[in-house]
Amino acid sequence: MNDNTYDAIVVGTGVSGGWAAKELTEKGLKTLVLERGRDVRHGEYPTATTDPWQFEYGGRPTQQDLERQGVQARTGYTITQASKHWFVDDIDNPYTEIKRFDWMRGYHVGGRSLMWARQSYRLSQIDLEANAKDGHGVDWPIRYEDLAPWYDHVESFIGVSGQAEGLLQLPDGKFQRPMEMSCVETHLRQVLEEKFGRCLTIGRVANMTELLPHSPQRGTCQNRNQCIRGCPYGAYFSSNSSTLPAAEKTGNMTLRPNSIVHEVIFDEKSNRATGVRVIDAQTNQQLEFFGKIIFLCASTFGSTFIMMNSASGRFPNGFGNDSGELGCNIMDHHLAAGASADVEGFEDRYYHGRRPTGIYIPRFRNIGKDSRDYVRGFGYQGRATRLGWTDLLKEEALGAELKSRAAQPGAWHMSIGAFGEMLPYHQNRVTLDRTRRDKWGLPVLAFDAELQDNEYRMRKDMVSDAVEMLEAAGYKNVQARDEKIGVGLGIHEMGTARMGKDPKSSVLNAWNQVHACKNVFVTDGSCMASSGCVNPSLTYMALTARAANHAVEELKRLNL
Repeated sequence: MNDNTYDAIVVGTGVSGGWAAKELTEKGLKTLVLERGRDVRHGEYPTATTDPWQFEYGGRPTQQDLERQGVQARTGYTITQASKHWFVDDIDNPYTEIKRFDWMRGYHVGGRSLMWARQSYRLSQIDLEANAKDGHGVDWPIRYEDLAPWYDHVESFIGVSGQAEGLLQLPDGKFQRPMEMSCVETHLRQVLEEKFGRCLTIGRVANMTELLPHSPQRGTCQNRNQCIRGCPYGAYFSSNSSTLPAAEKTGNMTLRPNSIVHEVIFDEKSNRATGVRVIDAQTNQQLEFFGKIIFLCASTFGSTFIMMNSASGRFPNGFGNDSGELGCNIMDHHLAAGASADVEGFEDRYYHGRRPTGIYIPRFRNIGKDSRDYVRGFGYQGRATRLGWTDLLKEEALGAELKSRAAQPGAWHMSIGAFGEMLPYHQNRVTLDRTRRDKWGLPVLAFDAELQDNEYRMRKDMVSDAVEMLEAAGYKNVQARDEKIGVGLGIHEMGTARMGKDPKSSVLNAWNQVHACKNVFVTDGSCMASSGCVNPSLTYMALTARAANHAVEELKRLNL
């Protein structure tokens, strides 16, 4: 047992797990970090500098790729020859869909921190008060002032490029130099301000525009926009380039890849968790590891699976599930609604490089005196582009004519798509399906979640407001977009082990501790009590850093 015993155990190496590892090791704890997938070291990104013409099959997936990764391919951009190695094999890692659910996963060291879109926004006081004010879900046990210093802490370490705007609904942060908007985006910003009193800002993104003294292994963004392949420059935040190297530097981290955690070990006599049970993904060997505190950071459904699979005499319905809320209240952001248009003029202007972020239009509905027939709101992401040589694929031009035309940029095009808040509904849930097994003999998850009336009413405005704004700017051929989607496509799943004040209606307390077992912390998206309408990863990181600090303080007080 002594060989397998540590001060702390962290499960998962994505944005939350990486931060837990960094904070706990820097505070002196000998920490075991368990990752179910293979090891990936910073810089070991096989396609990061591969040119497009070097990929087989024109970069497109083969039929075999789609057979093994068909679910992962639903987003339309993930399964290519450049990125397929970051996404799971659906045959080895199946799940059950009672209703369609798009579950995108990456099982390797770094998790989805290697593939994320890097959009980094703070939740606002409006978001953290919403449940209490409109009666949906349970009240958050924290407020913005509780998170603000930890947002500062995280942003200062990872490097977030952005522009301060002074908006209550989109709090400013510790920003590096913002990336430059194009002439069309600047024009639309002026129109929205003058005609609607709305803000359009450059996307706040965890791509460095300035060097960070504490991370000499990271460089600034090269505007390649090949981020999904992995960045050899370390320009965007990933666990691999940032938090895990910081944890490794302390000498306190033991990283063990290929370690599938499937159960929390609970001692009913002491009412404490003592460790975790693991399957070695390569040998199928059963292992046990022990620690004083445990951080579950395995992603929303990864952590929820572990808790549901950890049934015992004390927790017959899943670890920490006294409230019956474990696995319930699935939230995501609903998207695929907005508009696009052609833009005339500006033909004498272009842009430099391939900027790895778009523009952002912060929420303006149900704020102040604005009142709609739904609650909460949405924001828009988008960008202006000029069509390039790919627009000539359908043309019949050859030789010198083709070369000449390919050298000329095409027309400007503007597109904006909304990300809408989804309410926490108890009936939107995930359960264990014990009739099916994965490659390692573990039961799989079954998803039963869908959008409800509030989201569908919101989507009407998500489309009509987009059309109205583009038309107000004088753009042509405005095309509305509203696609039928399932839950999960936003890849912002959250809520299945929510925080709350009352153990009867929530799983975690204000410090991300399991109400019924205080030495287990859950800090990934499963902890969220509401979703807001902004990308949530920055909030996961801030919550993790805050929880890790509290855990160490409680250990010092001998309370854990």
